[in-house]
Amino acid sequence: MADTRVSLCGIELDNPVIPASGTFGFGYEFSEWYDINILGSISLKGTTKDPRFGNPTPRIAECASGMLNAVGLQNPGVDKVISEEIPKLQKCYRKGVMANISGFSVEEYVDVSKKFDAVPCVSFLEINISCPNVHGGGMSFGTSPESAYAVTKAVKAVTHKPVIVKLSPNVTSITDMAKACEQGGADGISLINTFLGMRIDLRTRRPVLKNNTGGLSGPCIFPLALRMVCDVSRSVRIPVVGMGGIMTAEDVLEMMMAGATAVEVGAANLTDPCACKKIIEDLPEAMDKYGIGSLSELSRGFSLWEKT
Repeated sequence: MADTRVSLCGIELDNPVIPASGTFGFGYEFSEWYDINILGSISLKGTTKDPRFGNPTPRIAECASGMLNAVGLQNPGVDKVISEEIPKLQKCYRKGVMANISGFSVEEYVDVSKKFDAVPCVSFLEINISCPNVHGGGMSFGTSPESAYAVTKAVKAVTHKPVIVKLSPNVTSITDMAKACEQGGADGISLINTFLGMRIDLRTRRPVLKNNTGGLSGPCIFPLALRMVCDVSRSVRIPVVGMGGIMTAEDVLEMMMAGATAVEVGAANLTDPCACKKIIEDLPEAMDKYGIGSLSELSRGFSLWEKT
């Protein structure tokens, strides 16, 4: 019988499938569709220190084989997430979750991380460093190795939980970013976040999104994500969580063969609320088809390959 269990940062998951932050709300919303306890874990909606309304609409745009979003981290703030959203989730989900944390300064990342560190059901802290550094002229923390290192080190100093840093693909060298996070003490790396893109309405001759640009996700970015996961998994010694256009159980296997220990499924949840359920149910059959007895066989699989 196929063994779908994986170990992420020392924590065993029943399977490697995790709904990606921003595509699954706070989890309990999906419990009306299926028993969400089949999931490996859940990456909660991105959370900041203070409540955020997000960007003005329209902030979603469709495109071939994908979508653009410029939601702008809409969330009720960390205090309400802990006092209201997580208790709702715990009524229908018994496993540990991944808190996705965003900030606009190192201090904000630290403050939010401290609060989630005290929440028993939070197993991992996923640190999204794609946010603007307000003390660095607006540049994203995730585009500067020095800033990425600083955020990682500061967060690690205030938590005993595994810290997984989420990387943006909109950089010159994603491996340099991953190495900086590893040096800062990260326990894992997750990638990739969305690619920056835009659409133009031919009738109005203006961008479709009110924010002009947004993040591109969906199956169109899968080959790009796979290549970056491969590169990062071969450049660091810590686990990698792969994401970017995963739609099927076969995509999961491919991502793990590239070096991912676990995966996050994003845009697929927005087109089919049962996407993760179907992927998990299809995994054993896909493993049998390709002669894979245990997913642990594939963990960091690409590190065993010779460079060509």
